[in-house]
Amino acid sequence: MKTLTKTKPQNLIWVMVKREIGAFFASPIAYIVGALFLIFSGFLFFNVFFLQGRAEMRQFFQWLPVLFAFFIPALTMRLISEESKSGSLETLITLPVNSTDVIWAKFLSVLIFCVLMLVPTISYVITCAVYGDPDMGPIIAGYLGAIFLIATYCAIGLWASTMTKNQIIAFFVAFTICILLALIDQFLVFLPTGAVSFFEFISAGAHFTSISRGILDSRDIVYFLSVTALFLLFAWQSLEQRRTA
Repeated sequence: MKTLTKTKPQNLIWVMVKREIGAFFASPIAYIVGALFLIFSGFLFFNVFFLQGRAEMRQFFQWLPVLFAFFIPALTMRLISEESKSGSLETLITLPVNSTDVIWAKFLSVLIFCVLMLVPTISYVITCAVYGDPDMGPIIAGYLGAIFLIATYCAIGLWASTMTKNQIIAFFVAFTICILLALIDQFLVFLPTGAVSFFEFISAGAHFTSISRGILDSRDIVYFLSVTALFLLFAWQSLEQRRTA
């Protein structure tokens, strides 16, 4: 905390980001979540590669919204909840930082960590390139879409973490929202025709699928940016209420 008080205001966010990333790498939960993500994503890729004899990443990207819905809330649940429970949040908000600084630092730190968690999956791309002739366009677009998806889920998880001191509750709130956004497009056949367009629009899974096919539609990008910004605003409002309470 002393570092924060002696740092120039413009550098406060990055000092806090470094602090948060260091906390991630010091936590066994982060390693467990990262390892489990690679195990499950590896199974999805190598199941197609070895059992079906296809050097492609379609199934990996198809299930990525669901995998992230499980693993990202597990990383975000502690961001604010842990500090609220320990009492360190009250100390943090009395320092010369505002709620915006705290929210951006927490968000950027978990975003960076999740992107780093995705980096080892590039080995799947290398495997496809060595043993097949994959279309790199959809693969590159899929990773771009994955970053947008990570940002959205991180914002949702951060907001959930500001709402309660209980990390388990924060996890289930974020997980519920993320899994609904990931899978709601799978149940459109059961919905009235008039509601289909609306639920397709709010479905993160549908927008991610569109990008992962190599279709860079501005509507998909605007969707992810808008939902991310909305939940960051919710998180800021929640933290601001604690500051002024």
